[in-house]
Amino acid sequence: MVEAATLARPYALAAFDIARESDRFDHWSCALEQLAQVTCTAEISEYVSSPVHTAVAKATTVIDLLEDDLTESTKRFVRVLAENQRLDLIPEIRATFEELLAEERKTLAVEVTTAVELTPEEIKAFDDALTRKYQREINLTINVDPEIVGGALIRAGDTVLDGTVRGKLEKLQTSLMRT
Repeated sequence: MVEAATLARPYALAAFDIARESDRFDHWSCALEQLAQVTCTAEISEYVSSPVHTAVAKATTVIDLLEDDLTESTKRFVRVLAENQRLDLIPEIRATFEELLAEERKTLAVEVTTAVELTPEEIKAFDDALTRKYQREINLTINVDPEIVGGALIRAGDTVLDGTVRGKLEKLQTSLMRT
């Protein structure tokens, strides 16, 4: 949803600036994760989107659910979101915050899917190759999906590299159907 991302970006940037000033990136990351989990529940999502409740009541409800895990600055952030009727954007704010944090820390989350379990040496080879390619610290997640038959499917940010046998067979099938 492009509109949600556009609306969420200024709030994510504000949270990021506050986190940078206080050197509390990990706290803000954790707080936004918890806020996203809470506001994504059906009951809370319905509550915060309801026009019946005031902004103060909405903010208080969300804050009360996470009282011990929020600092004064994160509580103020929730209140501002509630006043601007943006509590429903918290998951998108969190995602944008995490992208900014990865950029700041020069890290990149990469997901590698293979047909079989990889050995530690193969995982290290993927990590080394991806680190060289992207010139960033790589947070590697390995998944196994026998349906890809062989090869690997790599997702790094917006980039998808399909080196799977299944992907190649699908391309071949498409090519043969065109002729």
